[in-house]
Amino acid sequence: MDRVSFDLATTPLREINAFLHRAPAETESRTVILDRPGGVHNLAVGMAHDWRVTVHGHVGYYAAGMNQTAEMEIFGNAGTGLAENMMSGRVVVHGFASNAAGASAHGGLLVIGGDAGLRCGISLKGGDIVVGGSVGSFSGFMAQAGRLLVCGDAGDALGDSLYETVIYLGGHARSLGADAREEPMTEPDYQEVESLLARAGGNFCTVDPGRFRKIVSARSLYHWNANANQEY
Repeated sequence: MDRVSFDLATTPLREINAFLHRAPAETESRTVILDRPGGVHNLAVGMAHDWRVTVHGHVGYYAAGMNQTAEMEIFGNAGTGLAENMMSGRVVVHGFASNAAGASAHGGLLVIGGDAGLRCGISLKGGDIVVGGSVGSFSGFMAQAGRLLVCGDAGDALGDSLYETVIYLGGHARSLGADAREEPMTEPDYQEVESLLARAGGNFCTVDPGRFRKIVSARSLYHWNANANQEY
């Protein structure tokens, strides 16, 4: 068997997720095709084995959440929380991703071919996110580790309360958040940008790597200052 196919219009979501939660047999194909998802929520959540999943259509909330090892490619748009708390593996959506894409991701790579909504990469803990389009306000909020690369523009408060995550921005931010600042790009930074774009694959990013800007933490919020009078 060269692949396994499911039609979500006729197969219950619980059955599909249960199939993806088990380890594939040695003689079994690891390629899974999911057709007609119809915007269903919680699709392919909690995969912990090396499945290769292709979805033809739009998915709802929390698709590929808590992913480990598996690869998932979505030919459509995704709702809130795509690849939330991802540990490893690779998730690609060719369309738009809604709010909080890649939230709290500890590892792996999330690729968004189009735009992403509010709070992309919120509380990022070590994963990498590449966005071919623009991101909404408060993207990178409280991001602690990992990298967020945005080929387009960003809304308000980019990198608000940023920790050690590095943000590479190809366009312009409406504003930077509290404790976020721009630093000069270095040769290793340009190499990081090229490496991330190469890992993401495709031709969705038309920005020359030499045009990216680097946003990092100013580190003034690392310790509580009782004399700051809430002014940061």
